[in-house]
Amino acid sequence: MSQEGQLLDQKSLRAVTGKTADWNEIAKDCIAFANATGGRLLLGVEDGHDAPPAGQHIPADLPDTLRRKLAERTVNVAVLPDVVTAPNGGQYIELRIPRALAVASTTDGRYFLRVADQSKPVTGDDVMRLASERSALPWETQTTLHIPRVEADAAKRNKLLQALRASDRVKASVKEKTDDEVLDHYQLAQGHDLTNLGVLCLGRQHHRAQLTTSPVIQFIKYDEHGQKVNKLVWDDHTQSPMDLIEAVWLEVPDFRERYELPDGLYRQNVPAFDEIVVRELLVNALVHRPYTQRGDIFLNLHPDRLEVVNPGPLPLGVTPQNVLHTTVRRNEHLARLFHDLKLMEREGSGFDKIFEVLLSQGRPAPDLIETHDRVQVTVRRRILKPEVIDFIAKADQTYHLTQRERISLGLLAQHDAMTARELATVLELPAVEALQPWLKRLLEWGLVQSAGRTQATRYFVDPGLLRTLNFVGGTTLKRIESHRLLALIVEDVGRYPGTKIGDIHQRVGIEIPRSRVRRAVEQLVKEGKLSQEGVRSGTRYRLT
Repeated sequence: MSQEGQLLDQKSLRAVTGKTADWNEIAKDCIAFANATGGRLLLGVEDGHDAPPAGQHIPADLPDTLRRKLAERTVNVAVLPDVVTAPNGGQYIELRIPRALAVASTTDGRYFLRVADQSKPVTGDDVMRLASERSALPWETQTTLHIPRVEADAAKRNKLLQALRASDRVKASVKEKTDDEVLDHYQLAQGHDLTNLGVLCLGRQHHRAQLTTSPVIQFIKYDEHGQKVNKLVWDDHTQSPMDLIEAVWLEVPDFRERYELPDGLYRQNVPAFDEIVVRELLVNALVHRPYTQRGDIFLNLHPDRLEVVNPGPLPLGVTPQNVLHTTVRRNEHLARLFHDLKLMEREGSGFDKIFEVLLSQGRPAPDLIETHDRVQVTVRRRILKPEVIDFIAKADQTYHLTQRERISLGLLAQHDAMTARELATVLELPAVEALQPWLKRLLEWGLVQSAGRTQATRYFVDPGLLRTLNFVGGTTLKRIESHRLLALIVEDVGRYPGTKIGDIHQRVGIEIPRSRVRRAVEQLVKEGKLSQEGVRSGTRYRLT
């Protein structure tokens, strides 16, 4: 089973049975899913569990009760309950909620929307946004232009089909489909006609121009006085969104500017704007823009920064304060196509990647500003601390950092110190307690140090460590991954054949529990990678 998120939630069976039944809460979740892209409620599976309690039984009348109770409390919501038996013998109800054909609400006029793993209320002006953004038929799947699929641009069609069949993100069953079936699968065509999405990606120039909201990109370069010195425009509708990304990157020479930083006796070249960052910004602008609203995408290049301006506000439910942790797809089918073409990460990790790359290069985090009619993302050119580049690279090489750890380490390396509250605010976390997965291992390894307690705790990177990069690799061994420990033992025994387990323990890492080393050695013997001779304390090991 999947973890809770945008498309799935789990509830205890107590939520729909007996005196503890909370039908209003279940109705709220169903409305939220119906107003988003649909989803599933697993009733009878506790939060954080992968299966229902063994032996759990679903009352025979509960599915009909669900239909009746939810119909009494909701408007424009359809529910499809099925009783499922898990491998452990326990039963649960899989309640499927399709995307509503019209805006869903409670019978007393309250609205909700699924945002990440929460069902959020929609109030005030956002109710009108929900109604206007969410038509019964998504813009992507409409066929109002009635352009036959046989009139698609053959070169673009073949290129797209070839890329999809070569992608390791596309299921084998999809690759086996015929060309027309693949187009239907990705909502690029319906019946004899291309959908709006199909016209956008496969149409000819005059077809794409008929969409009226086909994306136009303007690149404008300014000097230090704010005067325009260069302008490039992609407005002839000859290129699909996928082609536009490549064209902008290749045709703007400023994006490939590099400058040198001292690196001991040598010098290293650093890009003025990282390719990953530029491409992610372009992908976000193209995939998440409202295609029912006109407006150009602007790339405003100043001497010290790049601004990417996209028409329309952020998708409903996403704000500049939660963008790192919230996933809402305004154009579901375009996002799926970009994901399968390996142009983006579908689960909303694009902005996380921008944070990670910028901070690991010693640059400030991106600035995100939203107004009623546009979204602007600003990335800075200047490197605040050049030493952060080598620091993050060496730390990642030594400790194999996660994305969260690279982001938090990059933030702290750029600042003298940050309090727990300040760090939680920058990382858009609800409370300082949520910092643990971001900092726990960094503190254990000594990469980050702390002083104080609770919200006043100060986190910082030792300036001496940042300057000398004198990491002590052994500090990682206490929590070393199992596969790395096995590899270290094999390497050690290869260098010292006929060695005792105590000597292996000393050389591999005394801070690792001896019992864990012993279990690893026994596993290697069982797998045939090591052989043993002697008994008890005299046992010695060598490579097979």
